[in-house]
Amino acid sequence: MDSTKIALFKGQKIRRTIYQNKWWFVIVDVISALTDSIQPDGYIKDMRRRDSELSKGWGQIATPLSINTKGGVQKLNCANLQGI
Repeated sequence: MDSTKIALFKGQKIRRTIYQNKWWFVIVDVISALTDSIQPDGYIKDMRRRDSELSKGWGQIATPLSINTKGGVQKLNCANLQGI
């Protein structure tokens, strides 16, 4: 079974993978789909800078997982449904 798939949300692709028997979603893809931000990485940095609790708990929300990208397999920050 292929453990990496692409989900669609509002017509935008969200990369995901199965880890520990749960779906994990690439955080930057989710932020991009929800905010229509042209720089979702910057959006995430701003959120973490403005919200100290989010920044403090980021390591519990974001888990770097191997994801297929155009440039090959890379570790990207992912979160499960609870984290999202």
